[in-house]
Amino acid sequence: MELLKKWSENYTEAGCDEVGRGCLSGPVVAAAVILDDDFKQNLVNDSKKLNFKTRLGLDEYIKDNVKDFAIAELPPEFIDKHNILNASIHAMHQALDKLTIRPELILVDGNKFHPYNYIPHQCIIKGDSKVLSIAAASILAKNYRDKLMIELHEEFPQYGWDTNFGYATKKHQEALIKYGPTKYHRQSFRLKYD
Repeated sequence: MELLKKWSENYTEAGCDEVGRGCLSGPVVAAAVILDDDFKQNLVNDSKKLNFKTRLGLDEYIKDNVKDFAIAELPPEFIDKHNILNASIHAMHQALDKLTIRPELILVDGNKFHPYNYIPHQCIIKGDSKVLSIAAASILAKNYRDKLMIELHEEFPQYGWDTNFGYATKKHQEALIKYGPTKYHRQSFRLKYD
């Protein structure tokens, strides 16, 4: 596995990523991370490339060894009202709002972002597998959202959110047909239950 690095040595950079865009249920979650100058962790990579146990172990390490981090979530109602792209970007803005350190450069996973507080930003496709701060943000966001979906599973166990985390698996779609949507489902998504 290729070791990820900081994007720039000259700026205080905040890496941003979001999780849950393609889910049928649950919030979209975003994280922002500002790395410490000597942050080193060879296992940090795109959260999708890491197993659950490795991600959980990295969660505490990242939180304890970065200059600053923040996590934000937006519920299905917001997603339904503003669409998932705008909700994802707004969640990243909210995570940036929560940082105690003002970044000089914002690095965003993907190809879309709205300007934030006159701070320069750069969109990087597959940034979570190229840039250390974005990868760290992806891990924090994924862990946060997965834990939340496991908690919501206790309320609605028939949808299998403890294993599919709200994505459109066969079990999830079959449960939608049988039981219909919950208050945690995104009504603006194509939910096949009729």
